[in-house]
Amino acid sequence: MHLPRKKFLDFAAVRQEIADETDRETGHNKGISSVPIHLSIYSPHVVNLTLVDLPGLTKVAVDGQPDSFVQDIENMVRAFIEKPNCIILAISPANQDLATSDAIKISREADPKGERTFGVLTKIDLMDKGTDAAEILEGKSYKLSFPWIGVVNRSQADINKQVDMIAARKRETEYFSNTPEYRHLASRMGSVHPGKVLSKHLESVIKSWIPGLQSLINKTIIELETELKRIGKPIAADTGGKLYMIMEICQTFDQLFKDHLDGIRPGGEKIYQVFDNQFPASIKRLQFDKHLSIGKVRKLITEADGYQPHVIAPEQGYGRLIESCLVSIRGPAEAAVDAVHGILKDLILKSMSETMARIKAVSHLECRTWSAAVDSLERMREESKKSTLLLVDMEYGYLTIDFFRKLPQDAEKGGNPTHSLFDRYDDSYLRRIATTVLSYVNMVCGTLRHTIPKSVVYCQVREAKRSLQDHFFTELGKKEGKQLASLLNEDPAIMQPRTSLAKRLKLYRSAQSEIEAVA
Repeated sequence: MHLPRKKFLDFAAVRQEIADETDRETGHNKGISSVPIHLSIYSPHVVNLTLVDLPGLTKVAVDGQPDSFVQDIENMVRAFIEKPNCIILAISPANQDLATSDAIKISREADPKGERTFGVLTKIDLMDKGTDAAEILEGKSYKLSFPWIGVVNRSQADINKQVDMIAARKRETEYFSNTPEYRHLASRMGSVHPGKVLSKHLESVIKSWIPGLQSLINKTIIELETELKRIGKPIAADTGGKLYMIMEICQTFDQLFKDHLDGIRPGGEKIYQVFDNQFPASIKRLQFDKHLSIGKVRKLITEADGYQPHVIAPEQGYGRLIESCLVSIRGPAEAAVDAVHGILKDLILKSMSETMARIKAVSHLECRTWSAAVDSLERMREESKKSTLLLVDMEYGYLTIDFFRKLPQDAEKGGNPTHSLFDRYDDSYLRRIATTVLSYVNMVCGTLRHTIPKSVVYCQVREAKRSLQDHFFTELGKKEGKQLASLLNEDPAIMQPRTSLAKRLKLYRSAQSEIEAVA
């Protein structure tokens, strides 16, 4: 991997590069480096294994090596063999006492039960005449969980003569087949055999881990999917996908807004409170009886006659008194329109926040949607004010005559026409007029308490429910691809975690598929 673009086709060159890289790391002093040299071998004749070739254990440091050399090597070896998913090849020379084997000693410490230790005996062909390693290879003198494997490697002379591995392995096979002490063990001897044994063992271990791996992977996939769902779907790349996502956001918002208005979610009940409490209280605070003081009634009645005194009843005076009272209802009516407008704005903001929390959309779109919704609400408010105030204006613009026809006739008799213009109305007569006007105004207020809420609901609440989504879609239809893209410029704080989670999820799903195929 330190030469990623170079391919080696000659094992002699590979050997030399390993030596050169080691020297580059250690400085030609027979030292060791904890930096591994990664080498991948591609061949139809090798098993699929990862082999870690550790330096051999030593007892003393030679010239040029630091005093910590022995301990450094042991620490490096332990760092690998103590990993629970590591298979240990404990290699010992057959021409030395196995009881003093450092490889067996450190392997036993790292793997007390011997569940992942394979014993390999080398230099069998170099044993003293009259001795053999049959008892060890048969597991009689030192038993391991797995059978011992004997190998005969190339000698230094063979290496110097550059005897290739194919020839060396052929000679190794002949040695075990032709040596009487090992002939019965020949089928599991030789340097080819460890590869097969290890591959088979690794396969069995992997199979035993498959249920646990599947459970872990399935759990992780669920967690990743849950987190991705929490973050929200990614932004589509094409214009159609962007348009679809924006429409989906608008539809989600519209439904949440309607839920608030219809009582499925809280908030809509505040509109009813405006009609049931705020609006009636505002009318009550107008105190019409104070508008109808004797002095004010006298003034308006007298002025209404003009130069021609009324004959039966001061109709113009009644009209002006009623108008002076009813015109003041415009204030509470406008206040009701504004109050409902404020509630609708709050519900839109709340619905927008809930929508973005669900879909995890971007602030650009949220701001644009909020702006469009408020613009639409403003138009509805203006229309509602026109309609609502028109109801008030109509009430004092045209009086209900039947109300006055039902009054006692003597109540409508005028004052003494023989008196002067300014003193012919006595207080009793003026009080009767004030009472009559107050009764009429109260009747009209009772009517407006019902009709004004109808107007507000029709022009604002109902219209908002009906047309906000249509308004959004109309606005979207006017936008081009770049404008849509600008609405969906996603916040990196959301985009980056989603991208990372999506990659991890893809890897875990791939692993899930591969493991299920193996299982």
